[in-house]
Amino acid sequence: MPKQRIYHSPPHLCGRELEYIQDVIATNWVAPVGPHLARFEQMFCERIGVRSAVAVTTGTAALHLALRHLKLRPGDEVVCSSFTFCASANPITYEQATPVFIDSDRIGWNMDPNLLEDELTDCAARGTMPKAVVAVDILGQSADMNAIIEIASRYDLPVIEDAAEALGGSYQGIPVGKTAWCSVFSFNGNKIITTSGGGMLCSDDETLIERSHFLATQARDPAPHYEHTAIGFNYRLSNLLAAVGIAQLEVLDERVDRRRQIYQYYLDQLADLPGIRMMPIAPYGEPNYWLSVIQIEQDEFGATPNEVRELLEKENIETRLVWKPLHCQPVFSHCRCRGGAVAEDLFRTGLCLPSGTALTEEDLSRIVGAIREAGR
Repeated sequence: MPKQRIYHSPPHLCGRELEYIQDVIATNWVAPVGPHLARFEQMFCERIGVRSAVAVTTGTAALHLALRHLKLRPGDEVVCSSFTFCASANPITYEQATPVFIDSDRIGWNMDPNLLEDELTDCAARGTMPKAVVAVDILGQSADMNAIIEIASRYDLPVIEDAAEALGGSYQGIPVGKTAWCSVFSFNGNKIITTSGGGMLCSDDETLIERSHFLATQARDPAPHYEHTAIGFNYRLSNLLAAVGIAQLEVLDERVDRRRQIYQYYLDQLADLPGIRMMPIAPYGEPNYWLSVIQIEQDEFGATPNEVRELLEKENIETRLVWKPLHCQPVFSHCRCRGGAVAEDLFRTGLCLPSGTALTEEDLSRIVGAIREAGR
């Protein structure tokens, strides 16, 4: 009999999801808007510490709405982290702008503020400034937001915090997502909490949120008929999925605690293996430990990350290679990049281990045992 599948980062529903969904059905609020959607947005605002938010279908949609508000034009540039998923840069291209990629630092694998400063200094000297900065909180860990915002503010550039992976983490004691002009979150099935699919745009800029509400519902003007003076999108999260989000948000602290325990287990159990290092934790924040990631040096360990991935797959254990840097992706080959060696090294050595909060001690022991066997 094959061994039970251990997934990489599956959804974990064990709160009051069914209770809230039954309430939605009983009250017939299954349409796109309703009381659960409003409650979910309010709870999220209180959790992050922002004035307003709009719940949408994906984190990508949330980022797109923020960029649309900036009224980008063809030829404009937007600075973006390179070591991240493509969804951080794709919405830039939706607005016919061009990403400019910034390499990671070694402290926490996020955007290197020093390289950002170098890039903006050169842009100013050329007289062609970008229109915004998209700083990504990679793998559940906040970027150094104060440094990034301070550098960007010298040139009056808005900073969008792509916190899709980092809900529940903190930066200098402040909830991730509060510091920048606006922040975006994802509730995809593999995130620390999920609505099966969904996202949130948060900000203290109520003009941004009001406009995003409008655009997310097909930009329908107030009139007794269907009147449209702007192009909108079908981006609004449904009331039904918001009910799931409420239940998930209620147990967020438990999810973060469990992911922290999983990270610590890997750290302790793999510490003696040559060529294995855990993802570093930056001193300026506390991540949500969304994914536990190891770096594998082939010469010391005896196998590459992909070989380890393949060997664990034979044991029915799902792992993932880390993000291939965006500046190395064929679709972005025409885009400028500042640095790149750090992100490329992370891609060469990184492997994401199973990190789901429903993992048992038996599961974790089995994963570690398979990694040890791969090294032999």
